[in-house]
Amino acid sequence: MSIPTGTVPPPLDGTPIPVTPDIARPSDPDRPLRTASMVAGIGLALLAVLAVFGNFLVLKRLITPGDPARTITDLTSSAGLFRWGVASLLAAAVLDVIVAAALLRLFIPVNRDVSRLAAWFRIIYAGVFLVAVSELAGIMPHLGEAGQAQRSIDMFNIIWNAGLVLFGVHLLLIGYLAYRSGFIAKTIGVLLAIAGLGYLVDGFGTVLVPNYSLNVSQVTFIGEAVLIFWLLIKGRRLTLTPAA
Repeated sequence: MSIPTGTVPPPLDGTPIPVTPDIARPSDPDRPLRTASMVAGIGLALLAVLAVFGNFLVLKRLITPGDPARTITDLTSSAGLFRWGVASLLAAAVLDVIVAAALLRLFIPVNRDVSRLAAWFRIIYAGVFLVAVSELAGIMPHLGEAGQAQRSIDMFNIIWNAGLVLFGVHLLLIGYLAYRSGFIAKTIGVLLAIAGLGYLVDGFGTVLVPNYSLNVSQVTFIGEAVLIFWLLIKGRRLTLTPAA
C-alpha cells in the first residue's frame, strides 16, 4: 500500500496524532485601538445628547437668571422634567469617566504620560461636575424657599464653570496628542486645542470677571464635534501596523 505524498502515516500502535493548524490565524494588534475609538466616539455622542437635553432643554428653560420667583414657579410646575434633566447630567458625568478611559487607551501609543495626564484631568472634571449637579439635586426639597433655591443654582454655576478650567486643560492635552499622533489629521488637533482654550477663557472669566457674559466655548466647540465623527468613522478602521 502506497502513502500519498504530503500525508503522515498513522502510527502502528494507534497513538493519536497531534493536529496543528496549517496556517496560524494572525493577531490584530490594532483591534483594542479601534474598540477604544468606537467607545470614545459613542460616549462623546451620547454626552452631546445629554448636554443638549439637560442644559438647553431643561435648565435654560426652567431657570431664569435674576428671577428666583419665576424660577421657583417654573420648577414647581415642571418638577418631573427638572428631575430628568438632573439625571441626564449625572449620567453625563459617568460617561465622562468612560470616555476618559477610552481616550487614554487610544492615545497611549502617542505618549503614555500625556495620555494619562489628559485622562486624569477629565476624570477630576467629572468629579467636580458631580458636585455641581448635586447642588441642583438639592433644590427640590427647598422649592418653597426661593433664596435657598437660588443659592443652589448659583453654586451649581460657580462649581461647573470652575470645573471647565480642568476640562479645557484636558482638551488642550488631547489636541496635542491628536496633533502628534500621525493617525489623526493635525487640523483636528488644532481645533481641539482651540476648543480647550475656549473653555479656559469661559472658566477663568466666570470666576475672575464680575458679570462675565461671554460664552466663547459655544463658538470654539467645533473641534469636539469633528473628533466625534473621526472616532466613529475613521477610528473604526484605525491601523498602526505597517502594511505587508
